[in-house]
Amino acid sequence: MRFDWAGSDAGIGPGVTDLARRAEAIGVRTLSFMDHFFQMDWMAPASDPMLEGYTALGFVAGRTEQLRLRLLVTGVTYRHPGVLAKTIATLDVLSGGRAELGIGAAWYEREHVGLGVPFPPTAERFERLEETLDICLQMWGPNDGAFDGKHYQLTETLCRPAPLSSPKPRILIGGSGERKTLRLVARYADACNLFGGPDEIAPKLAVLRRHCDEVGRDPSTIEVTAMYRDIAPGASADDVLRGAEALARVGVNTAITGSIGPDPAGWLEATF
Repeated sequence: MRFDWAGSDAGIGPGVTDLARRAEAIGVRTLSFMDHFFQMDWMAPASDPMLEGYTALGFVAGRTEQLRLRLLVTGVTYRHPGVLAKTIATLDVLSGGRAELGIGAAWYEREHVGLGVPFPPTAERFERLEETLDICLQMWGPNDGAFDGKHYQLTETLCRPAPLSSPKPRILIGGSGERKTLRLVARYADACNLFGGPDEIAPKLAVLRRHCDEVGRDPSTIEVTAMYRDIAPGASADDVLRGAEALARVGVNTAITGSIGPDPAGWLEATF
């Protein structure tokens, strides 16, 4: 999430390389970047360093061998879905099948306005999100024909080389909205990403199970990921484990944490 720990702009490349390699060495499964162009202004000044996500993932792909690679999560408004599907396919091919599509409806209005990116109302962003998922699935499959949607029209959905991941790159949908986001998770996603502690996550998973029942899907086929932020400075391995177990008891499969501070790789190694 942050890159100020690198000390300078010139230190970001070596710093990300070090973080990725050391994370991979201790068994971290997936490395994610955010999909932002300005730093999030609720956390740090918007002018703080922020990397373009897919360029950064390509950089990490060339410096690692096992880490899975995704954005947490792609803002649907930032890229035309045909270009996004091609981007994911390229990352998957060049990384040897390690790419995933993390995607959501986008929310950071300031960077949209600042960079001249259209920021439609929430309802339209969710419509675009669903069409984008349909386009990605079509482009990653055998159908090279047209796509005619409400917001997007493609005359050819050609994508060669095709992704190496079989049958397709994994899809993670981020967000906890009960009426729209979790319904899309039930229909499209291999994984979801939820926010909050165990008491907040448990009712969201109950809603997700109902959406799965409506479409005839086994909810156990969806990986449940959650942000694990409540790690106090100096926490022991037992402390970290107890927090992870509390998430697991309500149905979380995978914990995601942000490695920050002046030495993020060292923090990972000391904490996990």
